[in-house]
Amino acid sequence: MADGVWEPGEALRAIAELDLERGHRRGYPEAVYCEGKTPEQVGVIAATVGDRGVRTLFTRATPAHAKAVLAALPDAEYAATARLLAWPAEPPEPTGGTVLVLAAGTSDLPVAEEALLTARHLGRRAELVVDVGVAGLHRVLGRLEQLRAARAIVVAAGMDGALPSVVAGLVSAPVVAVPTSVGYGAAFEGLAPLLTMLNSCAPGVAVVNIDNGYGAGHMAAQIAAPATSP
Repeated sequence: MADGVWEPGEALRAIAELDLERGHRRGYPEAVYCEGKTPEQVGVIAATVGDRGVRTLFTRATPAHAKAVLAALPDAEYAATARLLAWPAEPPEPTGGTVLVLAAGTSDLPVAEEALLTARHLGRRAELVVDVGVAGLHRVLGRLEQLRAARAIVVAAGMDGALPSVVAGLVSAPVVAVPTSVGYGAAFEGLAPLLTMLNSCAPGVAVVNIDNGYGAGHMAAQIAAPATSP
């Protein structure tokens, strides 16, 4: 701290320039994408956000990344399936509408859980529904009451990627579609469901990048935010 202005330490300056005011500016804090960073680099970042008391999510975190973060922030929480760490571990008190996250199949759960936890830690009530893919249409039709109560819906699906269109034809809420890299060869690691979702014949479907649960959860949290006065 110099003349009232915070200055990063030398270790941090060598690897990152953190946007510590993003929460005040946008209403949502910065997230740290761990993939491609060493555990040591992520640990330096974690120590900094801890010193500054800035609520932060660490996405695409391996167990080694998690170990480094937990060394700096022992009270953080690591969700191994979602590969996501949250600090503080306790989400803020929820406001706004409910975000409903659907996983078409069990194999889509890592992406769906990343979206779920992101929405919760951005201040929304979020619920998860699993294994409601179009191969058994009765499963999603049996959830109509829950679907129609949501303010925003995230659908994580691989294979043919058809579930977001089905859901969007049943509800009034916006649907955020997440193609996942789940499927056999012609799924092209998520490209096939991505193209299906982009070509949805049902209006009200927005599409994020392949396996981008964080982006989907963030978008849904913004859609479901409390109404603001004009």
